[in-house]
Formats: sequence, C-alpha cells, structure tokens
Amino acid sequence: MEALHQPTIRVIAVIAEGVPEADTKKLIAYAAQHNKIVLGPATVGGLQAGAFRIGDTAGTLENIVACKLYRPGSVGFVSKSGGMSNEMYNVLSRATNGLYEGIAIGGDVFPGSTLSDHCLRYQNIPDIKLIVVLGELGGHDEYSLVDALKTGQISKPVVAWVSGTCAKLFKSEVQFGHAGAKSGGASESAQDKNAALKAAGAIVPESFEGFEGIIKETYDQLVQDGHIQPQPETEVKTVPLDLEAAKKAGKVRVPTTIVSSICDDRGEEPTYNNVTMSTLMTGDYNVGDVISLLWFKRQLPKYATRFIEMVVMLCADHGPCVSGAHNTIVTARAGKDLVSCLVSGLLTIGPRFGGAVDDAARYFQDACDRGLEPDEFVEDMKRKGIRVPGIGHRIKSKDNRDKRVELLQKYAFKYFPSTKYLNYALRVETYTLQKAANLVMNVDGCIGTLFLDLLHSSSLFTEEEVAEIVKIGYLNGLFVLARSIGLIGHALDQKRLQQPLYRHPWDEVLYI
Repeated sequence: MEALHQPTIRVIAVIAEGVPEADTKKLIAYAAQHNKIVLGPATVGGLQAGAFRIGDTAGTLENIVACKLYRPGSVGFVSKSGGMSNEMYNVLSRATNGLYEGIAIGGDVFPGSTLSDHCLRYQNIPDIKLIVVLGELGGHDEYSLVDALKTGQISKPVVAWVSGTCAKLFKSEVQFGHAGAKSGGASESAQDKNAALKAAGAIVPESFEGFEGIIKETYDQLVQDGHIQPQPETEVKTVPLDLEAAKKAGKVRVPTTIVSSICDDRGEEPTYNNVTMSTLMTGDYNVGDVISLLWFKRQLPKYATRFIEMVVMLCADHGPCVSGAHNTIVTARAGKDLVSCLVSGLLTIGPRFGGAVDDAARYFQDACDRGLEPDEFVEDMKRKGIRVPGIGHRIKSKDNRDKRVELLQKYAFKYFPSTKYLNYALRVETYTLQKAANLVMNVDGCIGTLFLDLLHSSSLFTEEEVAEIVKIGYLNGLFVLARSIGLIGHALDQKRLQQPLYRHPWDEVLYI
C-alpha cells in the first residue's frame, strides 16, 4: 500500500502468496480509485520484450534469449499462472515473431487486475496485433473477456484456452495449485469458459495440445493479410555464462585473490593446519600449539610450545613507563577506542623498543656460524657503528639481572636438546660486561638466541626455513603478540579508572 501511495509509481507487482483477501481488496479499491495497476498477489510479474520486466517473470537470462524476449514481437499475452506464462513465452517464440508484452495476473481468488483489463490495454497498443490468453477453471474472470469480445471492445484476434478440463474426471470438487483454481459450479468449469469464449469470437483449440498450432495458424494468417510484417532477426551476442553457474558446472576457474595455507573454514568446522577444532578442544593442546600450527605450520614438541607460552607470559607487560604502554595510556586517556589504544602502543615497537628479537637472532647466528670469537664480533659491530642487539639494558645490570632472562635460560638448559646459540650469546655477554655493568643480555637477545636453538634442535626445519623465519619477522611477531595482552590491559585499566586527558607537565620539558 505504501508503494501505491507514491505518486510516481503506477504499477506494483505483489509476488507474495497467501496475502489476506481483505488486504487484497483494499489494494484493488485504492488502485481503481487512483488509476493504478496491481499485478498479483501470487504473481511472477510481467515484462515488455526488449524493454523491462517487473518481478521474476521469464526466468534466467538464457531463457530470455531463448524466448526472443530481447526484442519486441507482435503478441500481447496474459495468464493467471506464472509458471505457464514462462512456458508460453517459449511457445510464442516458436509459433510467432514473439512477445510484445506478457503479464501474469496471479492465481489468487481476488487478483489485483483481470485478464480483460490487460486485453483491453492490448487492444489500444498499435504494435500488438494478436492477443493470447491462458485462463484456468474457477471464478468468472474469463467472462469479462467474453463480454468485451461480444460488445466489440476487443476487435483484435484473440486466441484463448482455459486449462483445467481434467477436473470433470473427478467425482468431487478439486483444488488445483492456485487458490482460485477450483470449480464451484458449472459456469466456473474450464469447458464452459472455453465454450463461452469460442461463442464470443475467440479462437479456441480443442485441447491445450492444439494451442501452439492454432496460435501459429492465426499468426500466419495475419502475416498473409499484411497486418504483421516480420522483421529479420538481429544477431544476438553470446550471453556470458553466469559466473557462479559456470563455476558450479566446472567450466571456468576463477583466479584466486588470496592464498592461504594455514587454515580452512570451508568444511563442517574450521581447521588449523589440517587439525580440526574438535581435536584442539578435546586433545592435549594449548595456545602454544595453536601458534605452532598457525605460524610454523607444524606440531612442535611440547617443550617448544611450552617455551612459546613462557615467552608470551613473560613479555606480556613491562610496566606503564615503557614506550608502548605510555602511548597506549595517553591514547586511552584521550577517550579513543580500544583498538586505537592498542595500535598506538604497537606502533612504538621497533629497533629501540621490543623489536630487536629478530636482529639479535640474525646477528648472533651469523657470528656464531662464522666462528667469530665474542671479542671479534663485538669489535666488528662497533667498527660498523651498530649496537649489538640483545645486549644492554637501561635498568638491569651484572648485579641486577633480568628475572625473565634467568627463567628462560633455566628452562632452555633443562629441556632444549641444544643451546648452541644461547651459549655463544652468553660468551658475548661475558665480554661486554668487561666494558660496562649494564651490557647484559636482555630479554630480546635471550628470546632471539633461544628461538634459534629451538628451530635448529627440533630437527623440524631446514636451514633455509630457519633463515626465512628470522627474515620475515616471526620472532618479533611473538613479542607483538605477547605485548598486545599488556597494552590492552593498560587501555582497559585507564578507562576503568576514568583517568582524564593526559598533559605532560611543563617542568619535565626542556624548552630551548
């Protein structure tokens, strides 16, 4: 009803079935008062060949081309049945030069428009030379068409058939597919309607099987009499296959836009590197195992996954004063959302803060594999103007060791098959401590060298794979993962405490 109230809308199609009859009557009354057209309820819509369609009528693009609905013909067609209208479009494409306009008024007891409404319109459309009607038993709609033929309101040839003649074979009243398709009396039977249409001047076949033949005969006579001048068929461009249909039929292969090798969500349950969610939930798996599956694409041994969890736990936070936490706190106090707070902290991670794990692994591995003595390695880095990553701490020193480093070293010495690179880093630390008490191994250096030992000693990775892991940032990724836990904690803490906007105190700024 809202659509009918719009002044710019003249035609609506009600596709839905089961519309309450009271509502339908209101639609019909309003449309009649305001010179508007209602197709349906329970309609597939209508179309004007070569122009447009409303609703779902005519089906797929392939069917539209097959029925020559891409250009206008000379036939006006109207039916109650949507399914049969699609079939008749195919019939008309074979028997005539095709459809000009086709309407399915719907199969409900009270359709928004009638067969005769559309036939009267077709009478006034010059390009329509032949009217084809497909009715059905039940109701009296076809009799309004009979009256229009008798009174001469419709003078164009009308070929008609009312389906449902088989209802006479049943002993009792039969309800066919549509709500209105039941014969309540003799006058509503298909036989009586066909007879009335024929008596009024419509061309009616003996059965539906003869419908196409009599349509063709009538059309050919119109051509012979010069009322229709068939036009040569235009070349129809090949209609590309619908992509989804072609994929389903195996006729095309669509280029992939994303390649993923770590998980698959297409089955009944997601998998992490071919391990199902059920297995992860019911088996002896933990967060370290999930990281090993998604990051390293392998099931690492338990000592390795436990080490990964230790790194996450030990690196989750390091207080509110470090760069990442400070940025997160300032952002949270500015009223930003959680993701913005987290990102502001993560963006501080780099060579000077938390991002030295990869570099520590890279430099220590290179020096150890080349057989450099600790003093050679340190002095060579000094000559190049590069600080040894993984060595040095602003607070910790020889007499005040980083407890995190001690815990990781203790675990590795107990469970790792080999600690070759950690041992080398400790030798380097011994040399650097001779220069300054704070040049101790920090947590970056410890994690970096121990990961090298884990990768090499597990016998699960080739030398090339180890080099790639270090190169593309796996180890820094572990720090990012761990520290995200703490940064989120700081953001939530500031919001929970309802801390005001942060402003740095003047007395802590050197103005020059």
